[in-house]
Formats: sequence, C-alpha cells, structure tokens
Amino acid sequence: MEPLVQKILVVGGNGFIGSAVCRAALARGIQVTSISSSGRPYRTPKGHAPAWVSKVEWRKADALVPETYADLLPNVDGVVHTIGILLEDRSYKGALARGDIPKLFAAFSNGRDRATDSSFGPASGVAGKGTYEVLNRDSALRVCETFVASKPANHDKDKTPESAPVRPFVYISAEDISQPIVPARYIQTKHEAEQRISHLLQDHPRFRAVFIRPSLVYHAHQRPLVSPFAALIDLSASLHARIPTGVPTPSSVLRMLGSKFSSTSSSSREAHEHTRPGTSPSSSSTTFPNSGLATTLNSMANALTIPPIHVDHVAEAICVALDPQRTDVKGVVGVKEMRELIGWS
Repeated sequence: MEPLVQKILVVGGNGFIGSAVCRAALARGIQVTSISSSGRPYRTPKGHAPAWVSKVEWRKADALVPETYADLLPNVDGVVHTIGILLEDRSYKGALARGDIPKLFAAFSNGRDRATDSSFGPASGVAGKGTYEVLNRDSALRVCETFVASKPANHDKDKTPESAPVRPFVYISAEDISQPIVPARYIQTKHEAEQRISHLLQDHPRFRAVFIRPSLVYHAHQRPLVSPFAALIDLSASLHARIPTGVPTPSSVLRMLGSKFSSTSSSSREAHEHTRPGTSPSSSSTTFPNSGLATTLNSMANALTIPPIHVDHVAEAICVALDPQRTDVKGVVGVKEMRELIGWS
C-alpha cells in the first residue's frame, strides 16, 4: 500500500489515542515522529513494548514551548494533536489502564470537587499546566501556530506557494456526551480550541483543520472498565435509531426539557439586561443556572444516541483524514463521519 503522507508528527504518541494513531500510520508506510513531555516510547498497561514501537521516532518536547519541536515541523506533511485530559485529576488515566475502580471513582469525585472549587480553573487565576484550558486548548493552539509558521522542507522552490500540498492539522476533540459526570469545562475547552484553530487557519489555504470528535472511545484490553459502558451506550444508540420518527424517546424528552430550560435562561438574561441598561452579557457577573442545566440535558441526550467507537477505528479515520488527496475531509468529523471514512455504511 502506498503511504498516504510521507511523514507525520503525533503530539502525545505514547498515549491511548496517540499510540493507536502511530500504529495505524506505520501500517500504511507513513513515517511517524512522536513528541511528549516524557519522550518515553509507548508501553502497554502491562509494561510491554509492541514491535511497532521501534519504528517511531520518540522525542521529548513541550507542546507549549515551540522551540522544543519547531525543527521537526518543516519535515512533516501533517500533524495530529492527541494530548488532553478528561479530568484535571490525571490519576484517572492510570486507574482506567489498571482497572482500578476505587481510584477511578476517587478521581471522578475529585474532578467534580475541582469544578465547583474557586481555587481551580480560569477564574482563580491559577495557570497550572494541568488544567483543561492549558492541556485541551492552549497546547493545541501553540502547536498549530508553530505548524503554520513552518515552511515545508520538501517543497519545490521553483513552484509557487499556491502549488504546495495542503497540510492537515488534526485535532482530537470530543462529542458532548460526558456531562454531568465530567465538568463542563472539559468540552468547553475542546470546542474553544476548534474555534480558535479555525480562526487561525482561515487565512492559510495551504493548511486544513480536521476536528475528530469521538464519543466514548473503548478498547477491551487497554480500557477494560470502559467496555461494559460502551456496550450499554451502543445498545441505547441502536434502539434509538430503530424507533420511528415522532415517537417519544428518552433522548427526545431530554432535548425537549433542555430547550425549555434554555428558553427560560434566555428570558431571564434579557430581563436582567433590561433592568441594567448598558450591561453586556460579557460584563455581567450574573449566572443563569438554567443555561447550564440545558447544556447538561442535551449532553445526556447525546450520550444515549451517539454510539461508542473503538480506538483503532478513530485512528483509521485519522489516517484517512491525513491523506493529501482527501482535501474534502475538513472541519468537524463526528462518529458517523468517521465510520464512513473507514468504509462503514
């Protein structure tokens, strides 16, 4: 099989999704370089190093510090950004890999505490590297900015810039299915990154942004605790898909309630602004709980209707998106689109 691209950079190639991307790309003859904060090669949850690991160039770098990886970008045809966190208490990753239920519940509980504690998050002024804002959003923006500033080393100098190949920047985002279990800032920072990357690339036609939005990503061996939930969600999505249009379903009821709360929130906001002339939404410190509740209800409805996806299928879809001939693959790519890209009808 001919390689889709000559070489790619995977940011976070030793992680759950990143390692799957590395493996799938190598299977297509693509040269792969991975950068991560540790620079360590991928290991399975049991500490084994698969044979493919030796074929990846592993580099230590900080996504927030372009100087640590900028030299790699002129030589790559595409970048895949996979780093991010579901919870700010990152002990959940080890608990998932080990199947440690008590520690997993503790991590989720701690995550909820952080979401309501004013000592954490953007409002607190704490700019630690372990926050949603830094890892899910800012790291991707720094890498994308550096990628755009790089000039392809293999571009023919005699050709015009317009004839250079379009280089993809693939960002692993997410479907909104995790509220209220996971703090809203998780999905907010993911989608903020999408918006800012789109704005960054709008004046750079030789680059295209691809936003991969998986739902629940599972793997029986690497994430054993996730598999039962994936089976239940898949069953729910299948049942919802078979119900005739117009027949009430749990998801439709949740969306109806969400729309009502959203309307109530909008009315409350308008009334508040009317009583305070000259006050804009951005300058007002008043919060409207119904708005958050509406978002949560819609997220719950999504969780009932969007099927889970295997990590290898996510990686396969990313490799298709990296194909220089597939310039049609851009913008948001949800689970349905990922399945279509890998040949599922």
